[in-house]
Amino acid sequence: MLEVVSMTLLTWIRPNPFDVRTVVLAKHAQHVVLIHFPIALFIAAVVFDFIAFWTRRRTFADAAYYNLLFAALATIPTVVTGIIAWQLQLEGQRLKGLLLQHFVLGILSGALICLVWWLHFRARKNMAEPPAFRFLVETIAVLVVMATGHLGGFLSGVNVPG
Repeated sequence: MLEVVSMTLLTWIRPNPFDVRTVVLAKHAQHVVLIHFPIALFIAAVVFDFIAFWTRRRTFADAAYYNLLFAALATIPTVVTGIIAWQLQLEGQRLKGLLLQHFVLGILSGALICLVWWLHFRARKNMAEPPAFRFLVETIAVLVVMATGHLGGFLSGVNVPG
């Protein structure tokens, strides 16, 4: 009897990770989940773009373009849920330190991802190859995305100093 009561209390205290309410109503979970999509799609797109340039194969250029498109689209809910997480989880505290750096780099990351997509979109629309300076922009964007994710890891508690 005592075992049944303690198991019931544990179930009541500890939420079920597969419960829809736990997933949807968590104060910060959406941002932590969504952020992986633009990061992975963008880095894959940059790799495909480099391969397309060196091999001159259109299929890799197409893969790069569509990965960039979906990465750019995925930045919208990611930025929105990041702002919501800041307001709910951190109670809208003043932006300073790591939070400010992560916020600025997050906005910059989203803008750079959209810029790279726009460069490819414009070239595709004009039936031309994207400008050569895109590789510089893509490299800078990958570094900014990596820095943003690194700081986000410290804010979420995944990375810890030392």
